[in-house]
Amino acid sequence: MIYIFDANAGDETLTLKGELHKYLIKVRRHSLGDILSFRNKEHIQTLHKYKIIALEPRVATLELISSEVLEVQSNKKLHIAWCIIDPKSVEKVLPSLCEIGVIRISFIGCDRSQKNFKIDFKRYERIVEASMQQSGRTSFMTFDTYKNISTFIDEFPDTKVFDFTQNILQDSSDFKRVLIGCEGGFSVKEKEFLKRQEVFRLNSSMVLRSESAVMAVASKILL
Repeated sequence: MIYIFDANAGDETLTLKGELHKYLIKVRRHSLGDILSFRNKEHIQTLHKYKIIALEPRVATLELISSEVLEVQSNKKLHIAWCIIDPKSVEKVLPSLCEIGVIRISFIGCDRSQKNFKIDFKRYERIVEASMQQSGRTSFMTFDTYKNISTFIDEFPDTKVFDFTQNILQDSSDFKRVLIGCEGGFSVKEKEFLKRQEVFRLNSSMVLRSESAVMAVASKILL
């Protein structure tokens, strides 16, 4: 864990109790004199370092020793427009997408998306925050939804599209926004609408699951 979120990070002293105390002291086996890093979500750009100065069975007391502005984020920015799939599949790759630097995911109701899926943004945010603490990232990933592809493209006409085509994504490619379909791909109607966009594929003959495509494209662009 690179740092820990705490609402009181920045105060002269911190008191750790409950699950956080158990994790840091019992699981991670931190002891007196150890230095731990904390960030406050309200001022996430500042890294606070604390020293453990007192340990009790259920409580640890830490003293602030330094604070500095230290931001950690990807050199590139990528906004993914993702046709809605099973949220459980999204959750599996969300930590990795956070680690490589995706800044925003817009979930879109596409023709072949199942209509019964409910997106829990609060759960996604918790997953992202855990990933941020593990990777050191200091910018939050944002989430939103769009009713359909045309609404999204009207707002973001520069969107590139991942689909079956002869145009292979090159190693030097660099763009800010990409649309990726759900299981089964885009409908005939959607493909017709997307003809005006730049469409590409990866240099692979295999059919990728939606979440695999998202990871592969994001990695190609950001890393």
